[in-house]
Amino acid sequence: MTELGTDRPAVATGFPPEARAAIRGGVLAYFVDQYDIYLPIVALAPASAYFQSTGISAGAAALLNAFVFASTLIARPLGAAVFGHFADTRGRRKSTLVAVAGFGVTTALIAVLPGYETIGIASAGLLIALRFIDGIFLGGEYTTAVPLAMEWSPKRKRGLVSGSITCTSPGAYAVVAAITLILLSVMPSAGVDSAYAQWGWRIPFLVGALLAVVLFRSYQKEVEESRTERTRSGSPLAMLFKGEHRRTMAQVFVLMTGTWLATNAGIAVLPGLLKSHAGLSGQAVSVTMMIATAVTAVTYPLSGLLSQRIGRRRFFIGYGVSVIVIGGPSFALAMSLHSGPAMVVACTLVVVFTIGTFGPIAAYLTERFPASIRASGYGVGYSLALIIPAFYALYLDGISTVLPGHLAPIVLIVLAGLLISAGAAAGPETKETDMGRDTVRRSNG
Repeated sequence: MTELGTDRPAVATGFPPEARAAIRGGVLAYFVDQYDIYLPIVALAPASAYFQSTGISAGAAALLNAFVFASTLIARPLGAAVFGHFADTRGRRKSTLVAVAGFGVTTALIAVLPGYETIGIASAGLLIALRFIDGIFLGGEYTTAVPLAMEWSPKRKRGLVSGSITCTSPGAYAVVAAITLILLSVMPSAGVDSAYAQWGWRIPFLVGALLAVVLFRSYQKEVEESRTERTRSGSPLAMLFKGEHRRTMAQVFVLMTGTWLATNAGIAVLPGLLKSHAGLSGQAVSVTMMIATAVTAVTYPLSGLLSQRIGRRRFFIGYGVSVIVIGGPSFALAMSLHSGPAMVVACTLVVVFTIGTFGPIAAYLTERFPASIRASGYGVGYSLALIIPAFYALYLDGISTVLPGHLAPIVLIVLAGLLISAGAAAGPETKETDMGRDTVRRSNG
């Protein structure tokens, strides 16, 4: 059974104050989430020795760094399931506030962690554990805030709103890279005793905690609940895996597995290879990735608009093909260069055609599920597919036995493109879905 979540009407046209506030909240929430997710691979990477013994091998260090990143990704589906349940039964707004408070506190705790010299291997263990807890709250935050924003959005503008929300992902990467670049330019970073390794890396984490405070206050004062269906009895999570919803989850899982596989290749793997294979300095890598992600951020609203025009299904099928024919060759080109504008252009093409799937993704995933289980569907569909791609380091290690290590990610990129196109082809068109009703309109047009 379902019941209405509030007495206010659902938005059909225009952007009334409640809609603008919810969309602003969704944009800020997604930005803070993505800012936090990129902290380990950008801000913490130059100081990773702080949590490691001096005799650790390069391979072991790389795996440890990968596990720090992966721990957050693995925890996100758990957070999506827990907070999605409460968002679908109690409301999106209250669930968002709890999630934001949780990851704000956790990020602040990471910022004050002692290193290996102080507490030994426990430092790395605490870092991984806190990033796992952080992932639970982060998974809950986007599970609740994004569906609320999309439910307030007019049907004809959902593609643009989606792109405006998700463009904060590459934007957040660019901001983290810029802060890290500034810090690295004003303080020593070589060695575990350097200023950056000892305390400089903490500054971006403290900024993340402060952003959580800003988001909490903004959401608490401005954002209102939407008038959509709520689950009154039963488990939204159980409903996701029964009947027609089970097929929907399988289709979304395929598409999102490809999406996250491509994202890890373009965002998590590329920066490390630019340093280890192409020979770029840490600052040069930060500048290159900052430019690439800033350009990519601009393409997200454009992708959202394109999906509104040609349909989400056609967009994702075409984008999956582009990942293969443009993203893969661009990665190979980037690995053949060592500096200069051509390197920046090649890396920009890699990023645009590995993480660009996210432009219309907020609209598509929320349209795929009926209102009574929308938060759970969006959150679990978005994050459950994170788990398999999260172990990209292990896959690359195996692929590197038959291909040069710097070219191994291309295999993941090609596979990702195939999964994105196949996942989209298996699903319906969704852009005409009425978000205010507990139904999903289906069409293969």
